[in-house]
Amino acid sequence: MGLRKILTDAEPALHKVCRPVEKFDRKLHKLLDDMKETLADANGVGLAAPQVGILRRVVVVDTGETVLELVNPSLVETDGEQVGAEGCLSVPGKYGLVKRPYYAKVRAQNRDGEWFEAEGEELIARCFCHELDHLDGIVYTEIMERFLTEEELCADEDGETSE
Repeated sequence: MGLRKILTDAEPALHKVCRPVEKFDRKLHKLLDDMKETLADANGVGLAAPQVGILRRVVVVDTGETVLELVNPSLVETDGEQVGAEGCLSVPGKYGLVKRPYYAKVRAQNRDGEWFEAEGEELIARCFCHELDHLDGIVYTEIMERFLTEEELCADEDGETSE
């Protein structure tokens, strides 16, 4: 396994639509392993292949319990709405206010090409939508309402500033 460089928002690869994965081989397995290691090293929740310069429909998501590998994922169901802070490993140090579904279900293939579904609420739903946007060349800064200030990021749910 190996760490991959995470591209920043200025890189053209982040704004291109990714192609589907057709070969489920050692090269794909290496990409998935490297992406999981890169995600863990960056303390992120999700990482899409274009963020490491690979224009393929591949995503990894850390659910807190496991790291999901999503190959050729698509959203099959969403419900509700949440508006909250969203960041991105490709837009370091900045957070925006983004509207996303409260619940999302994705259908994807695993590293061996077998289809499965995964679902989640709140942060996981936000992450699914955020990472699938990357596969279509969309960075959250293109759909956010606005950037959040440092003060807003430090405010807790009661509106008080946390230390």
